[in-house]
Amino acid sequence: MGFGRLTIVGIWDGQFGEVEVRRVQPYEALKVYVCPGCNRDIPEGMGHYVCVPSDAADLRRHWHYGCWDNRVVSQN
Repeated sequence: MGFGRLTIVGIWDGQFGEVEVRRVQPYEALKVYVCPGCNRDIPEGMGHYVCVPSDAADLRRHWHYGCWDNRVVSQN
């Protein structure tokens, strides 16, 4: 099953500044997160990205690699 293209607007297209994207290694993933791209769990022990808007660090979210890499951001 592949990932579809996502249109992510607002937070992820610059509304709150640049988005810092960091890799979370499997050994660092110590709990379950919900990916905002697909609303599915990212299980403990699975590598993924953590994405942090520079002007709104409290909106940090954890994303599957595929969901983040295949998203489509709006063009302003």
